[in-house]
Amino acid sequence: MERKSITVQGIVQGVGFRPFVYHLALRLGLDGFVKNRAGCVLIEAEGDRATLHRFLDELESQAPPLSRIDKVESQPLPVRSERGFRIEYSDRETPGQIFISPDFATCPDCLAELFDPADRRFQYPFLNCTNCGPRLTIITGAPYDRRSTTMANFAMCSACQAEYDDPADRRFHAQPIACPACGPRLAVLTPDGQSISTDQPLRFFVQRILEGGIGALKGLGGFHLVCDARNDQTVGELRRRKQRDEKPFAIMVRDIDHACELCEINDDERALLESRQRPIVLLRKRRDETSHAYRLAEGLAPGNPCLGVMLPYTPLHHLLMKAVSDTPLVMTSGNRADEPSAYLDDDAIERLSDIADVLLTHNRPIHVRCDDSVSRCVDGVELPLRRSRGYAPQPIKLPFECPYPIIAVGGQLKNVFALGHGQQAFLSQHLGDLDHFAAYRAFERDINLYEQLFNVQPKLIAHDLHPDYASTAFARRRADNHGHKLFGVQHHHAHMASCMAEHGLDEPVIGVSFDGTGYGTDHAIWGGEFLVGDYSQFTRAAHFRNVRLPGGDAAIREPWRIAISQLLDAGCADFSLKGVSSHQRRTIEQMVQRGFHSPFTSSVGRLFDAVAAIAGVRTEVAYEGQAAMQMEWLATDTAKDGTYPFELMPEQTVPIRWNAFCNVPPPQVLPEFELTSDAIDTRPLIRAVVRDVRQHVSVDLIARRFHSTLTEIIVKVCHRIRTETQLQTVVLSGGVFLNAILTRDVCAELKFDGFRVFRHRLVPPGDGGLSLGQLAVAAKVAGLSRAGG
Repeated sequence: MERKSITVQGIVQGVGFRPFVYHLALRLGLDGFVKNRAGCVLIEAEGDRATLHRFLDELESQAPPLSRIDKVESQPLPVRSERGFRIEYSDRETPGQIFISPDFATCPDCLAELFDPADRRFQYPFLNCTNCGPRLTIITGAPYDRRSTTMANFAMCSACQAEYDDPADRRFHAQPIACPACGPRLAVLTPDGQSISTDQPLRFFVQRILEGGIGALKGLGGFHLVCDARNDQTVGELRRRKQRDEKPFAIMVRDIDHACELCEINDDERALLESRQRPIVLLRKRRDETSHAYRLAEGLAPGNPCLGVMLPYTPLHHLLMKAVSDTPLVMTSGNRADEPSAYLDDDAIERLSDIADVLLTHNRPIHVRCDDSVSRCVDGVELPLRRSRGYAPQPIKLPFECPYPIIAVGGQLKNVFALGHGQQAFLSQHLGDLDHFAAYRAFERDINLYEQLFNVQPKLIAHDLHPDYASTAFARRRADNHGHKLFGVQHHHAHMASCMAEHGLDEPVIGVSFDGTGYGTDHAIWGGEFLVGDYSQFTRAAHFRNVRLPGGDAAIREPWRIAISQLLDAGCADFSLKGVSSHQRRTIEQMVQRGFHSPFTSSVGRLFDAVAAIAGVRTEVAYEGQAAMQMEWLATDTAKDGTYPFELMPEQTVPIRWNAFCNVPPPQVLPEFELTSDAIDTRPLIRAVVRDVRQHVSVDLIARRFHSTLTEIIVKVCHRIRTETQLQTVVLSGGVFLNAILTRDVCAELKFDGFRVFRHRLVPPGDGGLSLGQLAVAAKVAGLSRAGG
C-alpha cells in the first residue's frame, strides 16, 4: 500500500473537478480526500501502487471537459490506513497560483431540463450545473466557493442543498446552483426604473419587443439592447438613440438551423457558433436573401456582406428566443456609442433610460462586466476579433516563466490588460477604449479585482511607449505611488511578441506588424513594419514610406486627409477627391507642406484609408477601420487581376549579432550579418490607383489589386530578409491582419515560398492582444536581467 499527495494545477476549480476525482477514486477503490486550495486541487490518495498509477493516468486523460490541467505533481506520504474517500472544505489560507474559469454556455443536460415540464427547473432562467453557467462574472474572491460569489446571499433550499451535497449529482458543489424556490428572479421595469407588476416578466418584455419596442436585457456579463432584427423602423430608431450610425449590429437566432437560413456556414464556423464559448461569429450573408424565411432590416449591417451572429448562451436567452417565435433579435451592447456596457442595475437605468422602452433585469448581481466575444474563421482557424466572454480569464501559457509577477497594461484602444505569474498570462476581458472615462474607471477597477482574484502583486509594469496613452499614465502613476518598476515596450514589437507567445515560440523571427497607429522609437507613427528579432530586442528591417498625417487623429476619422497627403507625395496633386472642397484641399496641402500638426506615419491602416478615399469608396468613417473593411468587402468576390507597382528603397545597413537577441541562436541562422533596412516606396502604387480611377476601373478590382499588392510586398520583403538572415519563421500581427483576404493570401504565398508562418488564433492581432506581447517581452528581459544576460 502507498499514499500520495497529488497537486493538480490549472483550471480545476468550478468545473466539476472535485466530483470527478471523487467518482474516479471510488471506482478504483482508493481512500483519501480531495479539496480546493488557492490555485490548485489537492488530493491525497491511498491504495496499491498499480491502482495509484492508473488513477494518475485517468486523472489527466478523463478530466472534465471544462477543466484544463497544466501541471500534476505527486509526492509519497506515510500510509494512514483510513477508509473511504471524501471531499473536504476548501483551504482558503494556502498561497498558490489561482485559475478561474470563464463563463460557459448552457450545457445540453441543463437545456433538456429547461424545456422539460416534469422537471422542477422547467423554464427557470437561472439553472446551471458544474458543466456550464456563470463563473468569472459572479466571482468576488478565491477560491471558487459559493461564499465567494454573488450567489452568497441566496440560501439554498433543501432540494438544492441535497443536490449540492450529493457526489453523484451533476450539481455537486455547483456554486451558482439555484431553482425557482431559492434562486434569482426576473423583474421587468419601466425606463425610469419603476417595477411593472406582472407574474410573467419575460412575456411582458417579449410582447413589447414584438410590438416594435427596444428593450434592455440583463444577461450574463452586462446589459444588451434588444429589438426585432426584421423591423426597419425600430432598428433605425435604435441607431438614433444609441448614437451608432453605421457600425453593424449583432443578432441572436434560436439555433444553428436558423443561422443557416441567413448565412453561409461551413463546418468550422458551425463548430465555433455552437462551442461552449458561444462568441459572436462573423458569417457571410446568403446572397439569395429574397428566398429566406427571414427578411432582416436594411439598417442592421449597412453595406456589409457579413453578419455578426450568435446563438443563445444562457437559459434566459433560450427562453427568450423560443418566446419570440424564432424572430431574429438585435443583441447589441447596452451602452451609448462606444461607452462601456452597463452591468449594474442602477447604472443601466441611468444610462439606458432614454434608449430602452422596457428593462428585463434580475436580482443576481454581476460582479465583473464581460462583453460578448467576437470571432471569425479564416481557412478553418479561429481568428479572434474580441476576446472576452467564454475565453477570459483562461490563461495562455508563456514559453518561459515570469521571474516575478508582472502586469502589462495594454494600449489605448480595445484595452485588455494581462497579469503574468509563473508561466501563465491571465488576460482580462475586453475593456474598450480608454478615451472614455467610464472605460478608464473600469480599467482601474478590474486591475485591482484581478490582482485580488489571482493573488498577484506585480513588481513590474509593462506599458506602451506612447506618452499620451491613459494606460501609460496609469503605469507611471502607479509606479510612483507603489514603487513598481516600469518597462516600456514598443507597440509593434509587442504585436510581434504577442503572436510569438501564443504559439510558444522563443527564437528569432521576421515580424510583419501592420496596423493603424503605434508610437515608434523615432517618435513617428509606425504601422507598416517588418521587424527582425525576438522578445529581448528587435531591428526595423523595413517599413512603408513615411508620409504626413495631416491633423493626426482627425485623419483617422476623415480619410480624405491622408489621401491628399499621399497624392501630394506621389506627384498627383491635380487629382480631385469626391466630396472634398477646394478650401479643404488647400488647408491640408498647407499643413503637409509646413508639417503643421502632421506627424509622419508608415501606417498600412492609413494606406488602406488613402486608397479607399482615392477610389471613391469613402472619405469619412463612422467607426474605426470602416474604410479598410469596405475595401475588404469589395475585394472578397473579385478574382485576382494583377498588382500595383512599388519599390524597395534601401535606407541603411545595420550590423546584427544574434547574441544580442538570444542566448543560443538556431543553427541555421548566421551568427552575425549586416541587415539592409528598406523603405517601401508606395508612390508608384498611388499613381497606379489614380490611373485606374481615371480609366473608370471598378472599385472592386481596385480593392482586389490593392490587397494583392500588399501580399506581394510582404512576400518580397520577407524573401529579402531571409536571404540576409537565413530566418524562415514569419509571424503576422497587428490589426490589419483581421483582414481575411490579406491573412489568407499572405499565409498561402509565404508557405509556398518555404516559410514557417504563424498568425493569431488565441488573441486578436489588433490591440486586444497587445498586453500579451508586452508581458512576454517584459518577462523575457527581466529574466535575462536577473540571470545576468
